[in-house]
Amino acid sequence: MPANDSDIVSEFLAESYENLDRLDRELVSLEKDPQNRDSLAGVFRTIHTIKGTCGFLGFGKLEKVAHAGENLLSLLRDGRLNLTPEITTVLLGMVDAIRQILAEIKTTGLEGDADYSGLLERLKLLQSSGAKPDAPPASPSAAPPPPVAPPIIEAKEVEKAVIQPAAKSEAPPAATGTASSETIRVGVNLLDNLMTLVGELVLARNQLLQYSNLVENASLQAVSQRLNLIATELQGEVMKTRMQPIGNIWNQFPRTVRDVALGCGKEVAIEMEGKETELDKTIIEAIKDPLTHLVRNAVDHGIELPEVRVKAGKPRTGRLLLRAFHQGGQVNIEISDDGGGLNRDRIKQKAVERGLLSPDQAARMADRETYNLIFLPGFSTAEKVTNVSGRGVGMDVVKTNVEKIGGTVDVQSTPGHGSTVRVKIPLTLAIIPALVVTCAGDRYAIPQVSLLELVRLEAEQAKTKIELVHGAPVYRLRERLLPLAYLRHELDVKPKDGAEAAGAINIVVLQADGRPFGLIVDTINDTEEIVVKPLSKQIKGIKTFAGASIMGDGSVALILDVLGVAQRANIIGETHDRELEEAVTGTGPQVSQKSSFLLFTGPDEAHMAVPLDTLARLEEIPASQVERSGTRWVAQYRGQILPLVNLAFALEERRSRRRHKKFFAAGAENARLQILVCNYKGQRVGVMVEQIVDIVEDSAEVRYPASRAGVLYSAVVQGQVTELIDIPAILEGSGIEAFQDERAAEVIQ
Repeated sequence: MPANDSDIVSEFLAESYENLDRLDRELVSLEKDPQNRDSLAGVFRTIHTIKGTCGFLGFGKLEKVAHAGENLLSLLRDGRLNLTPEITTVLLGMVDAIRQILAEIKTTGLEGDADYSGLLERLKLLQSSGAKPDAPPASPSAAPPPPVAPPIIEAKEVEKAVIQPAAKSEAPPAATGTASSETIRVGVNLLDNLMTLVGELVLARNQLLQYSNLVENASLQAVSQRLNLIATELQGEVMKTRMQPIGNIWNQFPRTVRDVALGCGKEVAIEMEGKETELDKTIIEAIKDPLTHLVRNAVDHGIELPEVRVKAGKPRTGRLLLRAFHQGGQVNIEISDDGGGLNRDRIKQKAVERGLLSPDQAARMADRETYNLIFLPGFSTAEKVTNVSGRGVGMDVVKTNVEKIGGTVDVQSTPGHGSTVRVKIPLTLAIIPALVVTCAGDRYAIPQVSLLELVRLEAEQAKTKIELVHGAPVYRLRERLLPLAYLRHELDVKPKDGAEAAGAINIVVLQADGRPFGLIVDTINDTEEIVVKPLSKQIKGIKTFAGASIMGDGSVALILDVLGVAQRANIIGETHDRELEEAVTGTGPQVSQKSSFLLFTGPDEAHMAVPLDTLARLEEIPASQVERSGTRWVAQYRGQILPLVNLAFALEERRSRRRHKKFFAAGAENARLQILVCNYKGQRVGVMVEQIVDIVEDSAEVRYPASRAGVLYSAVVQGQVTELIDIPAILEGSGIEAFQDERAAEVIQ
């Protein structure tokens, strides 16, 4: 059949790329366990499938390369040849050759002019060296011949992990139909268009909710609430179609580590945790190259040669750990090695030689700042340039690419024990929660992932609390100097007619490049989910803005680039110098060893706290807004139904728990309830506490075991014994999941 049918060729290319990725993983794992017959049979079947299909489509060169590899794999499968590192390298070379031919077919429709005769010759030589004349002819029959082995039918994985077939393997013919009926291949363009339409639906929902809140019409409000629930569910499901496990890009790293280690003469074992952690496809594609460079760099620069490791009392084989997990609405990726660590003195020396630091600054520089100098453009401490690294053009590209998608990168190292690079990135770039603020009459959106807290200073406080240090405004927040920037000044805008020239100060505490700073705005409006739109080419180059969004009233709001604002205001440099001074004088707290906690009082005036990154927002609502829905207490919250949990009830011992007829104490109908809004399994839940006290930073190193359920542990925070509340355990024990199921059933009906 001529290979001119674009649909058939596209399907062949997609399947072949998946098969090649699987071959990379299986060959590397097979090298560690050469006697694994199941893996050998799987590798043989995969290459046999590629060979058969390309012959059917008339790709002769591709068929020859695959056929030569199949012959060698046949000897391995039958036990007539033992797998060695040399054979594995040649087979991986065959995989690379097939991938190169496929790339030519995808681009030009032809197989290209590359010559693979050398590879074919090496494959034939390995076959002839493996055919032992004294091998008994009947030995292959001892192992099950290929036709007897049941075919393994795997669901294809193109743009995300797909549903596994429900059919059992006991009926292979039927399984094929079941797999194809439960799996569908969808183009990325179609998913992107669908995501765009959902974004427009979210904009329309926001407009309708804003209008319905202004109109006293019960029917309109009911319809808008129902539309809100449906749009939220639809948004979540469409987002899932774009989500991919990070393991999709991690699966190539065993091959990468093997190749780099082989070229450097090192022995490295790779471990991966959290491969199931999901990210938006756009994010996955953006971090693929930076992560690959970090992995290659860790093997080349981080892990020592085997003989050096043995002299240092370490195992010959180095350890590279990749770890991914969700935290605070972001995905954290850690790449750790147990190598020699970064050479702090060498880094400082290079920085002084290049004029980046003065000798005095280098002597006072803290370790964290020293190690992060490796992200500067052209910075390298390598003694010689290799084909892997050493030119100083890698780590700065990593930092730039990560920051383009709103992420941060940081490195920590312990001499003699290894280094860890931490990358923090948002879950998605399409629809994000943001804080809407006003400056000079215009609205701006700040991504909530960069938001730490909000501070309001009344007019009298502003006159005394804001100080000047070396001419720069600062605010002393919990005994720490917080550098300030005025958004009006950074945007070079003037207040419109009627705007107050002086009065209360609203400070939005943000984090840029791991450092907190305060952004002073005119008004803080609200938080809402916004749809990110790209900037026009006229303002795309301005680092202060990251995008735009259409608000509920149809107006356009620019999305602030927090890092760009900090750089424009010279906040990062100033903060950097002040932190150095604090590190030298000992006046500043060791932020790297401390965490942020929200302090509040619980039942019987007990001192309690929760980690700040577990909370989405703090609210104060009138008790009159609390309503009953079935067996649960709820409140209307930002266009949604917010289920509520009273911490005083949730912490009661089960045997003494009584049935409460009211969510709050009798006679408190006119009181204002203080609520901690948390994210729990994709939904926001409110936890009522007695009184919110403060947000503090503390190491909480002195800890005691928990004395009751719902408590993580007790710790000394700000000089007082404080119970650290386990929010997930509290919510799980309160029946929130059952309430979620009830609400889902109502939406379906």
